[in-house]
Amino acid sequence: MITIIDYGVGNIKAFVNIYKKLSIAIKVAQKPEDLVGATKLILPGVGHFDYAMKNFSDSGMMEITNQLVLESKIPILGICVGMQILGKSSEEGVLPGLGWIEAKIRKIDSTLLKQSTRLPHMGWNDVVVSNKNRLFTNLEENARFYFLHSYYFDPANKEDTIALSEYGKEFACAVNHENIYGVQFHPEKSHHYGISLLNNFANI
Repeated sequence: MITIIDYGVGNIKAFVNIYKKLSIAIKVAQKPEDLVGATKLILPGVGHFDYAMKNFSDSGMMEITNQLVLESKIPILGICVGMQILGKSSEEGVLPGLGWIEAKIRKIDSTLLKQSTRLPHMGWNDVVVSNKNRLFTNLEENARFYFLHSYYFDPANKEDTIALSEYGKEFACAVNHENIYGVQFHPEKSHHYGISLLNNFANI
């Protein structure tokens, strides 16, 4: 059972609609007991790093999610800010992240950008698979995904990076460490590319 963690900072309905169209069982967790029976987890997120961390902590679901991911090794997919809070800290805030992946979240260097509209990085961009991974099975080489962010995930171990994108410079837009996955882009807004990726996650 895929379970979406609803802690008030993500587009939950879009994920539910996609998985229903794929005929894949899905439920939404809003309290700790809703996470019982989960075989895969999705951690969405939009907005500020500290706001996401505080909401997740206040939801009461952080402790059991830690247990499911770190002890039971349930696969989890963090999306956008949901990916960023997988790391240890962020230049955007002062609160510690979950620390599941050794990484720091850094602000995009706008001085490297040539376009007049600099931040946030918003719109469609190419995603290049750099480390073969089941999350990108059967996706076209020219796959494009929708981004909306001003900060990027900088993993300490470059082997955790599975896909790259470019905005001023290359950055990790998808990562995988053991059972923990993260994507900076929004698959729920990325048409058939995103649907394929979410289907791949269901089959991991």
